[in-house]
Amino acid sequence: MTDLPLDFGDPADLERLRGDFRAWLAEHPLPARGADEPVPVFLHRWHRMLHAGGWVGLDVPREYGGRGLTPLHQVAVSDELGARGAPGVPRIGYLAHALLEFGSEEQRRRLLPRMLAGDDVWCQGFSEPGAGSDLAGMSTRADRGADGHYTVNGQKLWTSYAQYSDLCLLLARTGPSASAHASFSAFVLPLDRPGVTVRPLRAANGDDEFCELFLDDVRLTEADLIGAEGAGWKLAMTTVSYERNALDTGHLSTYGLLVEQLRRRAHERRGGLPDGLLSDIGRCVVDYGVLVAHSRRRTAERLAGRAAGPESSVDKLLMTRTEQRLYETALKVFPEELHSAGGEIFGDYLYSRAASVYGGTSQIQRNIIAKRLLRLPADGRG
Repeated sequence: MTDLPLDFGDPADLERLRGDFRAWLAEHPLPARGADEPVPVFLHRWHRMLHAGGWVGLDVPREYGGRGLTPLHQVAVSDELGARGAPGVPRIGYLAHALLEFGSEEQRRRLLPRMLAGDDVWCQGFSEPGAGSDLAGMSTRADRGADGHYTVNGQKLWTSYAQYSDLCLLLARTGPSASAHASFSAFVLPLDRPGVTVRPLRAANGDDEFCELFLDDVRLTEADLIGAEGAGWKLAMTTVSYERNALDTGHLSTYGLLVEQLRRRAHERRGGLPDGLLSDIGRCVVDYGVLVAHSRRRTAERLAGRAAGPESSVDKLLMTRTEQRLYETALKVFPEELHSAGGEIFGDYLYSRAASVYGGTSQIQRNIIAKRLLRLPADGRG
């Protein structure tokens, strides 16, 4: 686990909440996944268990189905789950906060309680075949007619578990493409609307997590628009800021567990590990420490009311570097994992290779940092 409290005005009851959650976990252990049970179905069962216990949407106001606590309370729950190697709190926090910030009062009251309870399963329709990492290249359009309705045409890609979802947070252009970031709008897309086609993509490992989403003359109403036209980019930045904070997702404590395993093995085999491998372990410890400090700073900024921005690209790069180096080093330290059927570290290593691609490639993140944070000239000259 990370070394919470976070040292920026922690609520006095934070440790009590941790204790209550540990006691709940002792009485409600992670259920076994059925032999043929799809991963998202298993995770949905876990979602409903957590919600029944009152552990989903802790920082969402009570009138919208949450508990009205602080972001630190939700972070603490994610931290405890990660420290136990359990699946995290359902990955809906970024969607919930997008609705809280940009949705209408009617949308909040109608959508949020069902989202938190797992009554509606959501997916995210951002990436496209020609705009996987750079959303500014998005081509899906939502054209508004004289009756105020929108007609949506386009294609989304890498939409995780869309085949198991009821609703999609969709980004589409509603303005001229030349206006780039100011031309995007966000919609609630019911996936049973006429014109919506979901096609799962079978990966090399047999998984069907990713899907294509085809939109052919799909009709959306004004009530489906989240916020004002043109607010889609700001909404997208809000969602990724929650997706990329390792404290929000529980990744930080998961990484911490593996860092401790590496430290113990290095201590047990002092003098028995080559210098190069000891250096690799040291780099993992440093990477993890930097990520902890950075995640705390990002959480503090959010608590202070600072809006999400291009800084989330730094978060993405740090998480990618930490994750990939950590699992690569772990396979060197625990080589038996390579020969273990279903080895957990080996499976995590394979998945980590995609960390520099999904959610925006590392190259795109560096471009964003160079242009929008460092203000470097586009031609690379001073």
